[in-house]
Amino acid sequence: MFNIPNLFTAANLICGVVSILLTLAGRIDLAPFVIFLGAFFDFFDGFLARKLNVSSEMGKQLDSLADMVTFGVAPGLLMLVVIVTTIYIDGPFFTKDFASHVHFQLQNWMNAVFYGVPNSMDASIKYLPFVGLFIPFMSMFRLAKFNLDERQSDAFIGLPTPLNTLFFTFFPLILWTEFEVWKYDEGIFGYLFNPYFMCVLIVLMSLLLVSELPLFSLKFKHFKWRGNEMRFSFLLTSAILIAVLLVWSIPLIVFLHLILSIIDNKLSKKTKNEVQS
Repeated sequence: MFNIPNLFTAANLICGVVSILLTLAGRIDLAPFVIFLGAFFDFFDGFLARKLNVSSEMGKQLDSLADMVTFGVAPGLLMLVVIVTTIYIDGPFFTKDFASHVHFQLQNWMNAVFYGVPNSMDASIKYLPFVGLFIPFMSMFRLAKFNLDERQSDAFIGLPTPLNTLFFTFFPLILWTEFEVWKYDEGIFGYLFNPYFMCVLIVLMSLLLVSELPLFSLKFKHFKWRGNEMRFSFLLTSAILIAVLLVWSIPLIVFLHLILSIIDNKLSKKTKNEVQS
């Protein structure tokens, strides 16, 4: 039970819990980095289980439980707080620093929703942040489907929860890194952080979790080039995007994975048809 891969899975779970605590404390500038650490542990628990030949049904269930916290609940609450952060509430714009602004907005929103403290917030958007919880809702079904679907041993059917989570870490990170610009610029940030736009993205990306879209997996059985061409190409391109665009690379990396998966699927079908003919 307490083997090395399962300890990595437990570390993933702890990262998810810490990320949630940071998010609820208003530190959405730090929470994504803890999620990234959890993703590191999540990657290596499966790899080590295969290498050490200790894969088990218990390990599979533990992995899903940890993923539900780190890649389900954590990003859902993260987006809830992001939406809260971008909704104007009574009082001046809190400009001291990013963490203080998030904490200020979150406390005011919670007072309005849970304690009935009156403010000037439009009632139509008062409960809009709860749309963020659609992420853990759909992640639960995604993870259950993954455990039962025998087609997903070497590839994915539907968007993996870690990739979905990666996409949504973009919003708190760009809020944090571009805080001084975002406060005064209503250009691209006005569109990106429109609460209705973010809610639409949450619904669409969450629906991809349970879609029938085939995607290649980053699970390495070995590190040789042959058989891992798509994986290495994706990782190399992603590294270049990160080096050039930094935080702005995050959504591009997710879309790159989707595009390469579609290309890989078409090439596989073409090769299969040629062999059969």
